[in-house]
Amino acid sequence: QVQLVESGGGLVQTGGSLRLSCVVSTRTFSSYTMAWFRQAPGKERDFVAAITWRGGARYYADSVKGRFILARDNGKNTVFLQMNSLRPEDTAVYYCAAEARGGGDVDAGSYDYWGQGTQVTVSS
Repeated sequence: QVQLVESGGGLVQTGGSLRLSCVVSTRTFSSYTMAWFRQAPGKERDFVAAITWRGGARYYADSVKGRFILARDNGKNTVFLQMNSLRPEDTAVYYCAAEARGGGDVDAGSYDYWGQGTQVTVSS
C-alpha cells in the first residue's frame, strides 16, 4: 500500500512563503507522477501543480503560475511545493496525490493515492 504524508502547512501573512513536503512510502516512487491539489471550505478540490514521473515535466494551475514551484527528489521519495507570494485566496487544505505513470492530469479522479492533507492559511 502506498502512503503519502504531507507536512509544512501553517499560518502565514499575505506575501509570505511556505514549503510543503510529501513523503511517499513506495519502492517505485520514480514511476509515479506527483501532484498537489487544494480544497477550500465549501469548494471542490482543485488542481495546483503536477510533476511527471518521466522527464519531470511540470504543470501549474494558472492561479499559481510564477508563484509556486514544484520539485521532486526521487532519492528521498519526496515531492516539494514551494509557495511564494501567498495570497488569502490560497488558503485551503493542500493534498498530495500520486498517479502511476501519469501524464500530469488535472483531474483528481485520475490519481491513485492521496495524503491526509495539510492546512495552509494566509492572513490578510
